[in-house]
Amino acid sequence: MKKWIGLGVLALVLFGAAFGGAYYIQQMLNEKVTGQVETIATSSLTGLKEQARLTPFVARFVAVVTTKQERLGLTAERTMILPGLVRYEIDLNAIKRQDVKWDEKTKTLSVRLPPLILSGPEVDLNGIRTFGQGGILLSLTDAKATLDEANKIRGQAELLIQAREAVPMRLARDAARNAIERSFAMPLAAAKIKASVKAHFADEEGQE
Repeated sequence: MKKWIGLGVLALVLFGAAFGGAYYIQQMLNEKVTGQVETIATSSLTGLKEQARLTPFVARFVAVVTTKQERLGLTAERTMILPGLVRYEIDLNAIKRQDVKWDEKTKTLSVRLPPLILSGPEVDLNGIRTFGQGGILLSLTDAKATLDEANKIRGQAELLIQAREAVPMRLARDAARNAIERSFAMPLAAAKIKASVKAHFADEEGQE
């Protein structure tokens, strides 16, 4: 009986030693991977910052605006069709090292992104079209130039309003996330590290 008890104790000791050794080795491997990921993440972030800004999405919009002017009892009206490009940019220098985090448990590298910056609009001068009515006032005064200038200002503001609407903002965010994720995922894959990269904006934290 004592012999069997002794063998049982020995088996438990050997099992504990084996388990402890395996656990220790796994911990070492995890720490090694974590170190590699952090090194690659830091290097990738440094490379991104050298670019200063990323433009993941560009969209074209068209504004149609009309302005009226009354003078000397007469009325003039001018309508302008004004096309322009808006660029959606990420300030890469705004991404700090603490915004890049590695989760060893899920093998996920998360990157928090700063808000998108809308640049522009870049008006297509060759695409501008104008038409109107009020010939007498337009021909005798500077109403045409005044109305056209007012329409340009209103048109550019309208282009930015369109650029901030839900659909283009969603497309721009998707493009930004994809671009940043690729920037970190490619060097990780080159190092043969199995990991996923998830980029997100600050207002998306906690969302599924």
